[in-house]
Amino acid sequence: MTRGFATAEFEARCAAAQARMAEAGLGALLLTTEDEIRYYTGFLTRFWESPTRPWFLVLPAAGAPIAVIPSIGAALMGQSWVRDIRCWRAPDLSDDGVSLLITTLREVCNGGQPVGMAHGMESHARMPLATLDAIRDAVALRDDANITRTLRLIKSEAEVAKIAAACAVADRAFARVPEIAREGRPLSEVFRAFQMLCLEEGADYVPYLAGAAGQDGYGCVISPATDAPLQEGDILMLDTGLVVDGYFCDFDRNFAIGAASQTAQDAHALLIKATEAGFEAARPGATGAEVFAAMDHICSGGAGGSDAGRLGHGLGMQLTEWPSLIPADQTVLAPGMVLTLEPGVQVTPDKMMVHEENIVITVDGARYLSTPAGPILPVLP
Repeated sequence: MTRGFATAEFEARCAAAQARMAEAGLGALLLTTEDEIRYYTGFLTRFWESPTRPWFLVLPAAGAPIAVIPSIGAALMGQSWVRDIRCWRAPDLSDDGVSLLITTLREVCNGGQPVGMAHGMESHARMPLATLDAIRDAVALRDDANITRTLRLIKSEAEVAKIAAACAVADRAFARVPEIAREGRPLSEVFRAFQMLCLEEGADYVPYLAGAAGQDGYGCVISPATDAPLQEGDILMLDTGLVVDGYFCDFDRNFAIGAASQTAQDAHALLIKATEAGFEAARPGATGAEVFAAMDHICSGGAGGSDAGRLGHGLGMQLTEWPSLIPADQTVLAPGMVLTLEPGVQVTPDKMMVHEENIVITVDGARYLSTPAGPILPVLP
């Protein structure tokens, strides 16, 4: 896998966005979040963990994007294909880039055309509310017609390769779980050891790890680990979102500690059957709702899912992206979309089991990016 992207990839993304901007009557796009800015520039840094400084990217109706960023980021942005980089010394308590940004927006929208900014689900404005108010007072700000979200739905071959590389790292780490998980070991130690395995196998970092352990299943799939020791008969679930070159994988695996009850074995086999049904349904032209229904038919007999709310989602530069596989999801699948399939079953009134795989839609149907698990629940000695 080659790190980063060729400049032509970013030029194509910007050109596609600008064609849609013309149709929507937009003079510019204003991007403020890590994933939006990286999508058009390749600007990759963990510095987004600091909430202090706002970052802005302006994509004009024609030409290359303009970075309006704190001066601390100038050197790194200068390594990207972006050449127009406008900076201020941040943080600035009186004017934290606001006037510089407004000047830039007025410059590229000199005819008074509106500026588009993401308004829909999974979007947010990464700036102080006072800054957003100042922008609204200075320029005509409206929704971006879902331009960036629509473009990001379809991954290029280079993007899919990065997600596949992340999946391969997680595959290797999961294969080594017998090295770290055993009866008597605290779940918290297993979590830490698994993250180490991910790093050893090639992850750049592991921003997401969730899981659980309990007899015949678990009650929650998003909890941090406790110090409770693993017991015989526990079902251990680990769900990782590790990153390779800025792209996530997101899938889980279940293991039985010492022995697996028939109840747990049957639940696991049902989950694999549901995943396979979703995989077969995930073809170009199908909708997200149809993929949901295929899995839900196996899991609940078509009852409409569980309180988890969805049975999968998009995947890419973010752990979860558009769309959500729910009954109302009418997103039409197309080649290049990367999705998770994530069915869940209720084992007892207070216990569940879940399973997750990563796939890409191709012209011929779906293709697994994670190595699919089999129907037999692995038992760790």
